[in-house]
Amino acid sequence: MQGRTHNCGQLRLENAGEEVRLVGWYENLRKVSKNLGFVILRDFYGTTQIVVETEEMLAQLSEINYESTIEVTGTVRERSAKNAKLPTGEIEVVPSKLTLLGRCRYNELPFQINHSKEADENARLKYRYLDLRNPEVKSRMVLRSKVIAELRAAMTAHDFMEITTPILTCSSPEGARDYLVPARNHPGKFYALPQAPQQFKQLLMASGFDRYFQIAPCFRDEDARADRSPGEFYQLDMEMAFASQDDVFEIFEDVLPPIFAKYGIYKEASQAPFTRIPYLEAMDRYGSDKPDLRIKLLVQDATAAMADCGFGPFEGNTVKAVVAGNFSGTRKQIDKLCAEVEVVSGQKAYWFRIDENGEAVGGISRFVQEKKTEIIAALGLKNGDFVALSAGDLRTAQKTAGVIRKAVGNTFEGYMDRERYEFCWIVDFPMYEIGEESGELEFCHNPFSMPQGGEKALESENPLDILAYQYDLVCNGVELSSGAVRNHEPEIMVKAFELVGLGEEDVKAKFPAMYNAFCYGAPPHAGIAPGVDRMVMLIAGEESIREIIPFPMNKNAQDVMMGAPASVEERQLRDVHIQIVAEKESAQADEKG
Repeated sequence: MQGRTHNCGQLRLENAGEEVRLVGWYENLRKVSKNLGFVILRDFYGTTQIVVETEEMLAQLSEINYESTIEVTGTVRERSAKNAKLPTGEIEVVPSKLTLLGRCRYNELPFQINHSKEADENARLKYRYLDLRNPEVKSRMVLRSKVIAELRAAMTAHDFMEITTPILTCSSPEGARDYLVPARNHPGKFYALPQAPQQFKQLLMASGFDRYFQIAPCFRDEDARADRSPGEFYQLDMEMAFASQDDVFEIFEDVLPPIFAKYGIYKEASQAPFTRIPYLEAMDRYGSDKPDLRIKLLVQDATAAMADCGFGPFEGNTVKAVVAGNFSGTRKQIDKLCAEVEVVSGQKAYWFRIDENGEAVGGISRFVQEKKTEIIAALGLKNGDFVALSAGDLRTAQKTAGVIRKAVGNTFEGYMDRERYEFCWIVDFPMYEIGEESGELEFCHNPFSMPQGGEKALESENPLDILAYQYDLVCNGVELSSGAVRNHEPEIMVKAFELVGLGEEDVKAKFPAMYNAFCYGAPPHAGIAPGVDRMVMLIAGEESIREIIPFPMNKNAQDVMMGAPASVEERQLRDVHIQIVAEKESAQADEKG
């Protein structure tokens, strides 16, 4: 009968003399002589050293490939050469019996298990089941499980009820492309996988549930980034009835800091209340709506100070400055910094320094000389300061300065308090914006947000001046989530959509359940949904979100392990009334159309 008396991370010196049975993966064999060898046996919990002292058993092991699963029965004894780095480093097991449980058929592995993070990413994703055997990689999944368990417990302790919402639903304009699922019994019609449980959680509020949450799977057909996995992700989705923005803030200011401090690589996290920064102020002072508050630098306006200095890129443009005091960077480091800024922002960064004699030197200093006194006064410069500048229209100058601020803080010592988690709320987002591609008025973020000033603001103010009760939660420069006080009044909802060209009939058609539910009397409600993957990434100190997802896709939204996406059989397509049109035929049809 298979089984084990202990796991491979459990045995200690007090177990010496006991007969035990262990099971796990045959990780390694160090053969000393024909009748002495040291085996490392690994399972989920750790490793144990097995000391083989017979020629017969060494011969048996030589016939077994590494990474096979085996069962070892033997006696625990004290090790003569102890390993203080291992929990089991004071003992070893002398086997009396060794049984092969699951044979590895390959003499060579795609990579060394304990060094899999050094392997090519495609190999790691293709053989993810081997990659996950690496204790370091596996530890990220254990961490993820613990964090999610803590989140569930914390939300339940705050009287939230966990409710699961549908996966097959209708298409909704949430800001990204939907994944569509053809409906076999309804030819020509499609379900959509939810980009978020947005409408369902609002309907729960209209249904009389007071506090809802779930660890919700979300599906968006969008490109990968370091902090975003393509295809699917999970979020801690929540909603509160009869609640305000402050109510939501109070919950998460209580829930998140203890979890980050307990499990994070940094043991200090912001305490309530988190800093609140209006969106326009965030852009002006930090050059970003997701500022890393650990960086001590601020963005300053240098437009007036640098006007008429004779430097072409500044003429007629907004100019922003980031000043780093007591700067010790070299010219080579500055050039590398400017190149990095241009790669990230697509815009050039300009610079000069104030030397120990109070003179402007380096970079564009020759354009500073005539206005040096005015510029020094305007920017509060001191000897030893480094000044990096951006230029363009207001938004371009702000965003480029934000990239500069982050690059200086991350690159040079003394400008960033790294060893902590710094949370902040970005509040008062604009309700509307002009779309970069369409050139027309669009919702800035969530179309279901309540406008500040309500219906009166929608009727009387310039749409671009209207602010929403909408907020983002940011930690260490990473946007964890967006949330809002919801628009629960049908008349205000219709008016909000009218401004982007959608009338009442459009609203009824696109959101029939929510519109009708609100007509039966809905409570004021608010919510938020921090990304679980991003939270775990920050807590683990990983730079890539793929490191904390059990089975991630690659950057092209492909699962190279399972072979997805993949072709399907013709009969499967017929079942759901779909025909594949060749790319060439499709292009010809477009030309004729």
